Amino acid sequence: MSLTPSNMLPLGTTAPEFTLQDTISGNNYSLNELKGIKATVIMFICNHCPFVKHVNPQLAQLARDYKSKGVNYIAISSNDTENYPEDAPIHLKQQAIDNDFKFPYLYDQTQAVAKAYDAACTPDFYVFDAELKLVYRGQLDDSRPGNGKPLNGSDLRYALDCIIEQKENTQTQKPSMGCNIKWK
Repeated sequence: MSLTPSNMLPLGTTAPEFTLQDTISGNNYSLNELKGIKATVIMFICNHCPFVKHVNPQLAQLARDYKSKGVNYIAISSNDTENYPEDAPIHLKQQAIDNDFKFPYLYDQTQAVAKAYDAACTPDFYVFDAELKLVYRGQLDDSRPGNGKPLNGSDLRYALDCIIEQKENTQTQKPSMGCNIKWK
């Protein structure tokens, strides 16, 4: 495991379009089909990373808390499954079931989507507004495996609340930290 920070894509960037297969349903979905009315959270996660395992419960809770507020969540795994078979789609599906994810969990086999988003780590979070313009990128909160800080999604929740309440996010956006994406 290599501790890696997110790359902090420039705010205002338009979300790159994609169509990927959902590991849960087997259906292909595009960004336009999955985007939220008010906001869209795109998160690069995987099955084996201890940082992702740490935040899985909060990911599920956030999706439940914000779905009715017009926020959709999209999880994407872009890891090389040849060298990291625990991140194969069948295991991603099981991860989604085990954690009660109520959002699509897409598999980026070519890694083109991760590259288009300049994703660097798992977990890596991006929040786009209704026009699919980037308004937040960075960490979920200050909690990391073993650091004793509360896992509450405070940074991501604040960013989403700002969108919903139509106010400017004035908090410092801190990079996410986690395992590096496993490139081919």
